[in-house]
Parts: sequence; C-alpha cells; structure tokens
Amino acid sequence: MREPGGRPAVRALIEATHPGPAAAVTVVATLLAVAAGVPAGRTALVLLAVLAGQASIGWSNDWLDADRDRAVARPDKPVVQGAVRPAQLRRAALIAVALAVVLSLLLGAVPGALLMLLVAGGWAYNAGLKRTWASWVGYVVGFGALPAGVVAAAPGTPVAPWWLVVAGGALGAAAHLANVAPDLEDDLATGVRGLPHRLGPRVSAVACALLLGGASIVLVAGPDGAPTPAGWVVLGVAGPAVAVAALAGTRAFRRAAFPAIMLLTVLDVVLLLVGGAGLT
Repeated sequence: MREPGGRPAVRALIEATHPGPAAAVTVVATLLAVAAGVPAGRTALVLLAVLAGQASIGWSNDWLDADRDRAVARPDKPVVQGAVRPAQLRRAALIAVALAVVLSLLLGAVPGALLMLLVAGGWAYNAGLKRTWASWVGYVVGFGALPAGVVAAAPGTPVAPWWLVVAGGALGAAAHLANVAPDLEDDLATGVRGLPHRLGPRVSAVACALLLGGASIVLVAGPDGAPTPAGWVVLGVAGPAVAVAALAGTRAFRRAAFPAIMLLTVLDVVLLLVGGAGLT
C-alpha cells in the first residue's frame, strides 16, 4: 500500500515511531533486564512491552502534532510528506499502547505499572505537557521508573538501587533538553513553550551537560564498593558526550546532543553489565 507521497505506508509508519530513540530505549531496557538477572522469557516480554510503548509514543507524537509539523514544513515527518495520514497514526498509536499495557502487566502488577509510567509520561508530553514549564516531568518520572520496572521484573520483585533510578531520571531530563534543542524556533512559532524554550538554548545546553555528567558520576559512585574499571570507562566515555551537550546551545551542535546522550546511555548500561554492578 502506498500513500500520496509515493512511499510505502509501512515504511512511513516505521519512520514515524522515531526509530532511533525507540530502539535505544528498548536496547537499554533489555540490557538492564539481563544485568538484573531477569529470566529469558520475561526479558523478551520486557523488550516487547518497551518497544510497543515507544512505538505508541512516536506515533502519538506525529498524530497529535500533524498540524503543527505541517505549519513549519518539518521535512523529517512522514505525515508532512503525505506518506502517512494522521488517522493511520492514531490507529497505530492506540493499538500499540494497548499492546504495551497488556505486555507490561504480564510481567506483574509492580513492574507493569512502573514500565507504564514511561509510556504515560510520553503520552502526557505529546498531549500538551510539552507546552508548559513542567515539560520535563514525563521524562524524569518515566526514565526513572524504567530501570525500576525492569529490575522489578526479576524473581522476587526486587527494588532497584537508588542510584540507578536517580541516574535514569537525570538522563531523562538531559534527553528532554537535548531532544528539543533542534526545534526551538519551530516550537515557539507554533505556541510550544516548554522548560527548554523558557530557559533558552544556552542555559538548556549547560543544564543538559550538568545532568549528563551528574548521571554518569552517580552510575560510577553509587554502587557499593570502589569504582570498577568499567566505572572509570563510563566517566571517560561521558566526557565527549558532556562536551557535545554543553555545545548544544549553538546551532552547529544542536542535532548532535540527543544522539550523543542516547549512545552514552546504551554504553553506560553495557559497562554496568560488564562491570557486574549489583542491580538487585
């Protein structure tokens, strides 16, 4: 099936999930599940639940923002290019969020509820929270709840260590500031004034760098005992990402900050896994 823009609708729908961030969050959740000792079958459930939730957030974003994106002629949006219709995005988003709820609750009430906080935060952001000073809330709560939900999926429903939740929330806040940076002017032109818009690009960039650096320090210093060699590597890897985030107040680096944060987050979790940090 093809839409007026000539591109297959299935491909357009995949692009509308915001596949880069969706894949990064899903990979992080899956690696955390492995690090927390979640059995293989339940790890697969975590992967599918998080992937469905992230797809629903991407689709709802492009559905709800279709008129705004058309007004500023966003070239990266399939709905603007006519490759997919808002009604298709709405239907896909509702199916995906329903699937995410079912898959999450199959893990149990506690992990299911925690994982759904991330999805709820994304939908709340898309539905209007992005236009307020509290635009950061969904990111902080959602990305703090994500590791807690994954760890709770392990046998015995363990409680995630404080440092993992704090680092998740800080990385979520940094991701929010960096994700908005490339579109500040377009957002302001269509009436969006979240926290990054109120702070301005330079203050947002500094705050993003501080949050990113702080999250990496917490991941290294939080676990019991002396920092492991993998922990020191986390700090070494964090340096360039923090530098890119700090430069996100300039146009040249605005689009580089968010991918840098996503890559750092994945690497952080890989190093946690290699270093054997106790998550349960």
